[in-house]
Amino acid sequence: MPNNDNEKLIKSTDETTRGDVESISGKGDASGSNDPNRHFDIHQNAKKYYDIEKGPDSMEEVHKWQRKHIQVADQGKEGFPLNVIIDPAMREMYQHVHAQGLTNVFDRFDQQEKIRCNFCVQGLSCQLCANGPCRINAKVPRGACGVDADVMVSRNFVYRHVTIGTSANIFHAQQVARTLKAAAEYPQESGLKIRDKDKLLKYAEMAGLNSHEDVKKVAVNFANWVLEDISRPYWEESAMAKVFAPPKRQELWRKLNIFPGGGFSEVAFAQTKCMTNLNADPVDFLLTSVRLGIANEYQGLFALDILQEILMGTQKIRTAKQNMGLLQKDKINIITNGHMPLAAHIVIELASTPEWQEKARQVGASGLQVLGHVCEGQQLLNYEDTGKMSAYGGQEGEWLSEEYLLATGAVDLFMFDYNCTIPTLPLYAKRFGTTMVSTHEVIRMPDTQIVEFKPEEMRKQAETILDMAIKAYSKRKAENREVYIPPYVSSECMIGFSTESVKAALGGSWKPLIDAIVAGKIRGIATIVGCTTARYGQGGSNIFKITKGLIEKDILVLSGGCTSSVMEYTGLTNPKAADEAGAGLQAVCKALGIPPVLSYGACVDIGKMTQTAMEIADALDVDTNKLPIVIGAPEYLEQKAVADACTAIALGWLVHVAPVPSVTGSELVVKTLTETTETLGLGKLTVETDAEKTIQIYVNHIEKKRKELGL
Repeated sequence: MPNNDNEKLIKSTDETTRGDVESISGKGDASGSNDPNRHFDIHQNAKKYYDIEKGPDSMEEVHKWQRKHIQVADQGKEGFPLNVIIDPAMREMYQHVHAQGLTNVFDRFDQQEKIRCNFCVQGLSCQLCANGPCRINAKVPRGACGVDADVMVSRNFVYRHVTIGTSANIFHAQQVARTLKAAAEYPQESGLKIRDKDKLLKYAEMAGLNSHEDVKKVAVNFANWVLEDISRPYWEESAMAKVFAPPKRQELWRKLNIFPGGGFSEVAFAQTKCMTNLNADPVDFLLTSVRLGIANEYQGLFALDILQEILMGTQKIRTAKQNMGLLQKDKINIITNGHMPLAAHIVIELASTPEWQEKARQVGASGLQVLGHVCEGQQLLNYEDTGKMSAYGGQEGEWLSEEYLLATGAVDLFMFDYNCTIPTLPLYAKRFGTTMVSTHEVIRMPDTQIVEFKPEEMRKQAETILDMAIKAYSKRKAENREVYIPPYVSSECMIGFSTESVKAALGGSWKPLIDAIVAGKIRGIATIVGCTTARYGQGGSNIFKITKGLIEKDILVLSGGCTSSVMEYTGLTNPKAADEAGAGLQAVCKALGIPPVLSYGACVDIGKMTQTAMEIADALDVDTNKLPIVIGAPEYLEQKAVADACTAIALGWLVHVAPVPSVTGSELVVKTLTETTETLGLGKLTVETDAEKTIQIYVNHIEKKRKELGL
C-alpha cells in the first residue's frame, strides 16, 4: 500500500471541502447545515464510484505495509490524511468520499486547523456569564469578573470535560439497571434474559442483598440497589464505592475528602461549583475532578459492565472478524452504533431466527446480518452469547470510519443510541440510501426514524427495526444503487478478554501472571484505551506505533475503545503477533496461545481493566498505586476519556494523554495534575505527543514501580 495521496484527485476538490469559512452557516447555501432536506446537489444518490488507489490484496500484505509505514514517521501535516490513516478500508473510502466533494471528518479537521483559537486550546476562554466571553493573556490577566488563569482553566476542566464524561457513564449504568428490571418483570415483552445468573447472585451478595430468593426478585432488588445509589445525595457515601473499591484506596479518599456520594448528585455539586463568582480555588476544582473520577468508575463503568454481563453473558476468549469487508451486497446489512448494546442485542437475537431470515429472502436478499460499530460493536464482539447468534456479522470499525461506512452504499439501516454518532450522518444516509433509527431519547438527528427506548417493549421494537431494514433493502434493490465494499477483513482477532476470562485462562489464579512479572518476562502492563482522532500524527497511527514499541519491550498491552479496532485491523490481536513481542512476552504469549495485545472491548470496559488491576493488587497485598501499570489514551477525543483519566488518577496510576488537554494556560493546574497529585498518594497525568518519547515514559515508570516492589 504505497503512501500516495493522489494529489491531482485531492487538489481538484480542495475548494469544495477545504475552502475558507465565509459565513456562520456555510457559503451562502446549505453547506453548513446538517439537515439533509436542505441539500439538493451533492447529497443526491450517487451512481458512480471514483477510481482510487487500492490497497494490497491480502491482510498479510496490509500488515507489512502498516509496519513499514509507521517506521517512516511521516504522519505529520504533509500528505494528510492518507499518511495517518492505516485502516485499509478507510483509506479507500476516504478517497471515494473526498473525490465526490462530500464533507468528511478528516477534511473538516484540516479546515478547522486553519481557524483554531489558541485561547481555547490553552483553556483560557470563558463564556459563563453575560460580561463575557473573556480571554486571558499576559497583558489581560483576569476576566471581567476577576477570575485568573488558574481558576478559569481548572473550572473549564471540571465543567467542560469531567462532569459531562462522568454523567454520561453514570447515565449508561442507570439505563442498564432499568433494563435489568425489565428483564425480570417483563421477560416476554422485553425479549430480555438473565444470561449470567451466577454473576447476578455474586454481586447481589456483595451488595448485602438476599441472593437466595427467586432470581427475578434478586435481579429487581440489585437493579434498585444500583439506581438508589446513583441517586444518593452527595453527602452520603456511595454504597457501590464502599463495596467495590479497594479498602486501602478508600482510606486515602476519605482522608482527602474526595469519597463520593451519589453520582448524579456529585455531578450537580460539581456543576454548581462552576457557576460564575462561586468557587475560586483551582486545587479544589482539580480534587473535585478526582472525586468525580471515583463516581465515574464505581457508579458508572464498573456498574454498567456488571449489569450488561448479567443480561448478555460474560466475555469468553475466542476469535472473531472485523472491518468493512464483512458487509455483503446481497444481504440486508444493519449497523448498530453507540455505547449501549441493549436494543441491538434483541435485534440480533430476532434476526437470527428462521422466521426473519425467511422474510429477508422473500424480498430477494440472501439473508440478514447485524454488525456492530464503535464501542457498541466492541461490546457485542466480546459477549459470549452474541457471538453464538447466527445473524451477528462481526465488528465494523472505529468512530472515524462512520461516514465512510455509509458511503459504501451497502448499509441498509443504521441504528444508534448515545455517544459517537456524528452529526453529518443524515447527509450520508440521504445520499447512500441508509435508513437511520434513533433507539434512545438522549440522541436525535434530523430526518431520522425514532424507536424510543422502552426496555419493557424491546421485542416489539426490535421487530419494527427489522421491518425498516427489510424495506430499506427492497428500495436499494429496486433502485439498483451502486455498492462498493472494501475487501478487507481481519479474521483472526482474539477477543473476549476480561477479568474472569483472563483469570480462567491462567488456571483460576493470578499467580502465573504475577510469576511472569516477577521473573521479568512481562515487565509490566499498559492499557491503551480510548478513542482515535483525526489529528496530524494520529488517526490510529500513533496508537499503533506506541503499542508496537511497548510489546517489543515486553510490556503486555490491554486495549479498550476505538483503540481495539486499531489493534484488530493492524493484526496485533492475532496470536501470530506474539512474534513481534520481546523475547519474554513472546514466550508467555506462545505458551498461552494469546496475542501480546488483549482486547477488553469497549471504552466502558475500562471498568473491567481496573477490576483486573485491583485483583492483582489484592493478590500481591499492595495498594493499586504500587503496580507496574501505565494508563494510556494516545488519541483521546471526548469528555468520557477525561473522566476515565480522573478515575485512573484516583486509583494511583500514571495516565498518559495525547493530544495536549486544554489546561496549558495555567502553570498551577499543569503542576498539580502532573506532580502534586502523586505526592498525595494519587496518580498523575503525563502529556506527550511523540510516540518514541511516550514509549520511554511508559518503560521508565514501569521500571520505577518494579524497583519499588523489589523486582
